[in-house]
Amino acid sequence: MKNTNEVKTVKESAVEMRNLVMPNHTNPQNSIFGGVVMSWIDMAAAMVAERHSNRPVVTVHVDDISFKAPIKIGDHVLIAASLNYVGTSSMLVGVKVYAENPFTGITRHTTTAYLVFVALDDIGKPLQVRGVLPESADEIRRFEEGRIRIEDMKKKKAKK
Repeated sequence: MKNTNEVKTVKESAVEMRNLVMPNHTNPQNSIFGGVVMSWIDMAAAMVAERHSNRPVVTVHVDDISFKAPIKIGDHVLIAASLNYVGTSSMLVGVKVYAENPFTGITRHTTTAYLVFVALDDIGKPLQVRGVLPESADEIRRFEEGRIRIEDMKKKKAKK
């Protein structure tokens, strides 16, 4: 881990955003298009990476995305994104999506995703980013799982 002067906590860069599912977001089954959810996930995750690095960022890899339940017209969508792991120049952001029925209050976990970003210097090249300081037991667990996830991605890339 990097010097504590060069780190931020997970909470310092976490992002929560909400959206209302409108008819233009949905398919003929009145559930949201997966691509709409993916774009919201990418936006929230990019904001986390920008807040952490204080630099412009680009998505370099979507490691995993799982759609667990449909999101319907009228649902309120909560997207919670936070930094899981930081390498030298890469940042792994975990995102959970929840759908809430505003009339019943019932909330469902609908989607999980992991995205990797790099911060860019003034000429568009990746640069080293500060470390992350996980504080809670959950943040420490996600950090270790993120480290393993990044190592596995590097192994897969090396095989190609």
